Amino acid sequence: MTSPAGPHTRRRTAPPGGAPYVVAHDEQSAVPIDVEHLAELALAVLRAQGVSGPAELSLTFVDDDTIGECNRQFLDGDGPTDVLAFPIDPLESDGDGPGVPRLLGDVLVCPAVAERQAAERGGRTDDELALLVVHGVLHVLGMDHAEAGEAATMQARERELLAGFHHRAGR
Repeated sequence: MTSPAGPHTRRRTAPPGGAPYVVAHDEQSAVPIDVEHLAELALAVLRAQGVSGPAELSLTFVDDDTIGECNRQFLDGDGPTDVLAFPIDPLESDGDGPGVPRLLGDVLVCPAVAERQAAERGGRTDDELALLVVHGVLHVLGMDHAEAGEAATMQARERELLAGFHHRAGR
């Protein structure tokens, strides 16, 4: 189901009762997105990467201005970017105590940038958004692409996860 473009569309993909879950927010209005599918994709990536127990990931879709400001403030970047990932609790942590989920981190995705990138590459916006979600979740879980070997490993894993959980869903 595609959410109408509009701020504050929220979707929780799993109950917070002992298993990983994703809290998704659509806080932009430029591009209609399928929040439910993208949140389920993020959850599938967490599970495929071996995340278990109570753990929360925040997935937020934001506009150009918001991601541009976050890029400047936190990464000394210049202007809007496609995805930002902010790990919080290490995977090995137990969170803040019994019954409190680990806060894995926050992933910010800019659908407007994804739409522009998809057009430049001759692709579909929903495929670009799926790639950015997978990419951001992998960053939160500790993967990186600073070195050539890391980049190849991360890209291969992205392709596997997209094939298994995005393209398989008939997307």
